[in-house]
Amino acid sequence: MHDSNTLAWATSSYSGGNGACIEVAKTTGGAFFRDTKDRPRGATAASSAAWTAFLGAVKAGALGA
Repeated sequence: MHDSNTLAWATSSYSGGNGACIEVAKTTGGAFFRDTKDRPRGATAASSAAWTAFLGAVKAGALGA
């Protein structure tokens, strides 16, 4: 278990500066992600396999606009 306050967060390169942003913190087991506008709500964990599949789908444009 990780404390989201101690992770190294980075803003997504897909964020356009319009407030619709996510932050990502990579870990040895995968990644955590959270909404920059709702940090107190917490972060969601993704396994390495799930995170890799998600990134592949985003890069392929498979998730729509």
